Amino acid sequence: MTMLDSHSHAITAAHEIERRTGSHREGVSAGPRLTIVVPTYCEAENVEPLIEALDTALAGIRWEVIFVDDDSPDGTSNLVRQRGERDSRVRAIRRIGRRGLAGAVIEGMLAAAGKIVAVIDGDLQHDERLLSGMLAEIELGADLVIASRYIGAGNAGSGFSKSRQRSSVFATRLTNMLLKTQVSDPMSGFFMIRREVIEAIAPKLSTDGFKLLLDILASSPELKITELPYTFRPRLLGASKLDGLVVADFAGLLLAKFTSNRVSPRFFLFALVGASGLFVHLAVLRTIVVLPVAPFYLAQFLAALVAMTTNFFLNNALTFRDRRLTGLNALKGLGVFYLVCSVGTFANVGIAELIYLRDPSWWLAGIAGAVMAAAFNYSASAMLTWRK
Repeated sequence: MTMLDSHSHAITAAHEIERRTGSHREGVSAGPRLTIVVPTYCEAENVEPLIEALDTALAGIRWEVIFVDDDSPDGTSNLVRQRGERDSRVRAIRRIGRRGLAGAVIEGMLAAAGKIVAVIDGDLQHDERLLSGMLAEIELGADLVIASRYIGAGNAGSGFSKSRQRSSVFATRLTNMLLKTQVSDPMSGFFMIRREVIEAIAPKLSTDGFKLLLDILASSPELKITELPYTFRPRLLGASKLDGLVVADFAGLLLAKFTSNRVSPRFFLFALVGASGLFVHLAVLRTIVVLPVAPFYLAQFLAALVAMTTNFFLNNALTFRDRRLTGLNALKGLGVFYLVCSVGTFANVGIAELIYLRDPSWWLAGIAGAVMAAAFNYSASAMLTWRK
């Protein structure tokens, strides 16, 4: 039996299950078998085309679609609601003050009425025609079905540039090596899963970043997984939301899972920014000392001030971008950040001194003090500077 024949058999089985399990109570309509979660930000142009594509691809199957929108300024959520007024299968969740692809998808999955949940992008790059075959695989026993660009006839097509294809392949190999996953496309954003699985592991999942599937695989390695090939399509409308920050998000999530969540992705980014601040500090210090335009103590103070300032704006753009401060709030946040870092410096010196008195290993004392300061600055910044 060919792969195509296998898929056709699976789809036929799914429709037979639909016929047998349909509601027979008069006046009561059965709920959806399948919920499709679509995370969006500024995808107004794609709302209607995606719904129409789902309607065609899922003919004969009870389904609903939940658009989880991060308060798009282009009115994406309003368009979804307008369609929902005419079509009860269409729902909208508008998130205020919360950002992040993974968090949006988790929120939509937990709000699903269907016992089976699919995740698909709102840009029409994922082939919605594969959904019925994915559903059939779930109903035949799989816990998770991944639409893969790197198995069988699947490919990244013209939807990926050559550089993005190379990056994706490298990330896949690195993930499988470090996390011991055994799937061809752990970076896929197109997959289907039993809702009960998500409800069980939701507390373990990170709401930050883009790679939710990777998080699911690392958090629940015992799942029965099936992969189906598909071709990644080029975006026709709207603009891609992926940027260079995805690399940092991926590295943070990978580290978190490799350390069994002992290091959070957000703390990793905070520490990365802090490390860059050290180079800024030394560059400014050297410039002032070499000129020279100020005594050393003043040069040290100015270098620290510049480093804290660059750290604040980098953290505002990267680490806490889902809570990003703007305008007057950014200036207030900068002042609070200065205060937090000053207290962290005292913690650094105090801990280092305490350890040095017990063990005169200067490097050990220095590292311990720096780690304590980083942990304090991160916790205090999250609560005071970028509080929710």
